[in-house]
Amino acid sequence: MIKKSYIIFAIALLAQTAIAQNVLFEKANFPNDKEGFKAAEKNISEANYLFGQQNYVNALEYYLNANGFNDNNAELNYKIGLCYLNNIERFACLPYFEKAYMLDRNVAPDIHYALGRGYHLNGEFDKALGEYNAHLGSSATNKDEVLKLIKECENGKKLKGKDSRAFIDNMGKVINSEFDDHSPLISADATTLIFTSSRANGKKPDYTGRFDEDIYISTRNGLNWTDAKTIGEPVNTQYNDATVGLSPDGQILIIFDGRKDGNLQYCWLEGDKWEYPKNLPKNINSEFGETSACFSPDGNTLYFVSDRPGGKGGKDIWMSKKDAKDKFSEARNLGSTINTPYNEETVFIHPDGRTLYFSSKGHNSMGGYDVFVSHLNEAGIWSEPENLGTPINSPDDDMCFVISASGRFGYLSSARPDGLGGFDIYKLTFLGPEKPLMVSTEDNLISVREKPVTQMVMEESVEIKTIRLTIVKGTVKDAFTQKPVSASIDIIDNEKNEIIFTSKTNSATGKFLVSLPSGKNYGLVVKADEYLFHSENFNIPGATEYQEIEKEIDLASVKKDVKIILKNVFFETGSAKLEPTSYAELGRLTKMLADYPTLKIEISGHTDNIGSATANQKLSESRAKAVVDFLISEGVDAARLEFKGYGMEQPIADNASKDGKAMNRRVEFKVISN
Repeated sequence: MIKKSYIIFAIALLAQTAIAQNVLFEKANFPNDKEGFKAAEKNISEANYLFGQQNYVNALEYYLNANGFNDNNAELNYKIGLCYLNNIERFACLPYFEKAYMLDRNVAPDIHYALGRGYHLNGEFDKALGEYNAHLGSSATNKDEVLKLIKECENGKKLKGKDSRAFIDNMGKVINSEFDDHSPLISADATTLIFTSSRANGKKPDYTGRFDEDIYISTRNGLNWTDAKTIGEPVNTQYNDATVGLSPDGQILIIFDGRKDGNLQYCWLEGDKWEYPKNLPKNINSEFGETSACFSPDGNTLYFVSDRPGGKGGKDIWMSKKDAKDKFSEARNLGSTINTPYNEETVFIHPDGRTLYFSSKGHNSMGGYDVFVSHLNEAGIWSEPENLGTPINSPDDDMCFVISASGRFGYLSSARPDGLGGFDIYKLTFLGPEKPLMVSTEDNLISVREKPVTQMVMEESVEIKTIRLTIVKGTVKDAFTQKPVSASIDIIDNEKNEIIFTSKTNSATGKFLVSLPSGKNYGLVVKADEYLFHSENFNIPGATEYQEIEKEIDLASVKKDVKIILKNVFFETGSAKLEPTSYAELGRLTKMLADYPTLKIEISGHTDNIGSATANQKLSESRAKAVVDFLISEGVDAARLEFKGYGMEQPIADNASKDGKAMNRRVEFKVISN
């Protein structure tokens, strides 16, 4: 494996002395091994041809074979370094450039630039700055590029003391392979992981020996991930298929279709099968390149990356919103706060709908793509992007960052020395804003470590924002058979009496997941054909921190004596006057009665045990009557409605607790006849 060759060579280089001589590939220098010399010449000839074709992957193999015969040739070491520099594992170029320069200080006109890149990619910023400046002093033709690299090194020196308080771990062979594994996507509760891999999977390799990409999936069982399996047809094809975005509930997948010009597509998970992918509309896909996208938690906004005209330079992040007819609007650039003259890539919006993560070669990157975060304020303005620092970012490309709804775990793609090959997927575990750790002052000289210890610099750390979000997940079943039900789920803003977004359960499992940012009074309404609707209320104050709520919801069919609690009907304290936040729930009840014109129901009021039985009975009856009066005002025939107050007679919870009392204060409807 190439990476092992790099490690062995790097160790060997440390043992070399400065008196090594540049040994040319000439027959006279190898009088005792003519066959070996002949084979090395042949390897170099083949490598030079491939190198000229910019096929650096295959050229590298031949160069390394020749280097095994004679590793003291400056030009050969230089070319090996260039092959690595133009490969995924670019950090491996450094020992070869160092040795080339040690053997011949004039090995190439750009040797100082090459050394600068090697030191830069390995995080040796001071050495890189010295080499970049030496290159600028030698009539460099790429001055603008080098000045940008110098700025990145300066950023890197500053960011070395800015840690994200996170541990980073390679996800290992369960997920990663010797090929490229990248673009991880997770459901909001981090139980599903979908990613892209260029492993064989029955496909033919291209001229470099690489395979077209396919999409793989793994699920979390407790703390462990299952072995990755192909997602299968119709999502995977004989062409390149890559992951792009995933809805928080894991039910909608956005992919990149590698056929022709390439388009962004989406597909739904129907039961345990993914449906055939469909192209996103023309306001998203264009004649230019679209490479990354993600839906907002409510599904009404799409953030995506494109190099279409009208941007700030290179690839930019754009957005498009759905209108009242469910059509995506014309795309709008996110502006110069987010976008730079350089490329932005791999955009991800957190399930809170207000936190945007993306990779960029601009801003204060320490090299290649770095991961940044920006927050949307109440005025709809994005904050200045913040570099997430180490260990998330490295001097090379760090991309495809996603994070769980809880903010505890993140995942990204990166090529690092501890990888299995090419890009690997790494897991980040965030520690949160704890007290600084004691840093050992003991000096340790470690030349090689099979599994390097994660280091955390505590001088300055990136603030871990408090996640103010509620995840509601669970299963919808038939109340009688307990079989899963395919249902729609409306999330209502009770204050505005409007639907924020609509989700649906998985048709095979009945499972659902919705994310509710703190600061609203929500109604959650579950509807399915031939069933009475079910409602839940989640009044979540703005200061509420992250929480997960599991609900097992049983839907009752439309039949006599079935009772349903109206959980989003509210009254003024001690009064029968309806709060305006009740109108959405009562509107749904009105519609249901219109859908079932022969249905007759009883509206019943119930109280807790505070106060006298007489007062509670009177209050409960008055509240039931208020609901009936509202329904009549909306056009429901009074002959179909009855009302009754039961006071404290029919509790459904223990009145000894505050929560129990709240549950007992309720309004129900019961089917009298259908």
